[in-house]
Amino acid sequence: MSQKNELKEVAKLFFKLGCIAFGGPAAHVGMMEDEVVTKRKWMTQQHFLDLVGATNLIPGPNSTELTMHCGHERAGWKGLFVAGSCFIFPAVVITMVLAWLYGKYGQLPNVEPFIYGIKPAVIAIIAMAAFRLGKKAVKTTELVILGIIALAACLLGVNEIAALFGTGLIGLGLYFAKKSLGGAKSFVPFLFFSIDGIAKLGSLKIFLTFLKVGAILYGSGYVLFAFLDAELVANGWLTRQVLIDAVAVGQITPGPVLSTATFIGWQMNGAMGALLATVGIFLPSFLFVLVLNPLIPKMRKSKIFGALLDAVNVAAVALIIAVCIEMGKDTLTDWRTIVIAIAGLIVVFVFKKLNSAFIVLGGALLGYLLTFI
Repeated sequence: MSQKNELKEVAKLFFKLGCIAFGGPAAHVGMMEDEVVTKRKWMTQQHFLDLVGATNLIPGPNSTELTMHCGHERAGWKGLFVAGSCFIFPAVVITMVLAWLYGKYGQLPNVEPFIYGIKPAVIAIIAMAAFRLGKKAVKTTELVILGIIALAACLLGVNEIAALFGTGLIGLGLYFAKKSLGGAKSFVPFLFFSIDGIAKLGSLKIFLTFLKVGAILYGSGYVLFAFLDAELVANGWLTRQVLIDAVAVGQITPGPVLSTATFIGWQMNGAMGALLATVGIFLPSFLFVLVLNPLIPKMRKSKIFGALLDAVNVAAVALIIAVCIEMGKDTLTDWRTIVIAIAGLIVVFVFKKLNSAFIVLGGALLGYLLTFI
């Protein structure tokens, strides 16, 4: 297949996922694993798992960075940019429409009836991803124990980044203990820079503020909330209520939760502010993945980095399971959502080749119909 056709294939797939990928990073990983490993066989399960682990080692939105890795695997560096852009685009457009409505009417439209059935259906997709990736990640008894420790830590409220890196370091420690070596040194590069020198809050400051956040952000949308609260609310550039509404928009729209930046940028400086905030928060991820992707096969071949990847991979699966459990506690609140979740689990485990888009759409339809009972 020519690169032009490969790029078209990448664009179509990730635009579709960008339109239906509700449920946060864990759900996005599940949908991508289904599409690029099970259906299209662009890569092996092990390599996909390594990509998942690698995205946890760098700042930025993990699932969006995973789309970039997948695009790179299929169509080179051009595929990286096409995949990331197409995945982000639907969320940005929907968010800009909501931002305009919010600016005009002062409140968000009620979309809850439309997503009532999507959340429990997404739980089934996450469960299937955890099952498939877990089978590949759990290679030894030590990794089983590490996975259980990481899962327990996540469920007890330990920061997910601390759990991932902690598990990785324990995995390295076990490797060196087996090899009877003295110790190991490792580091994770962080990019920090200040924008305090810019006096006036304008387009450039919006761009640099979100560029800074995108360059140092680890963790979920709730971590993003803390970063933006410190950067924007504390400086008096945004009210906390608008920030809360912005995060809500990121949660209810498909695709990456970082589309929150689009909403905030619009409130601060209209369409130009939305565009610059979006580019600023996502740009570091494109650059990080561009540098990291060629290194992953070399990391896997290295016994030291291989041990680190194995430990981080099993921790990533544990995190997916933890998200599934927590999401279940929040979502499965009545018999209707329980019915939708059970139906979703039956479908994903029995009809394994069924496209995840139908799971999402089926959940939405079933949820809508059950609200009348």
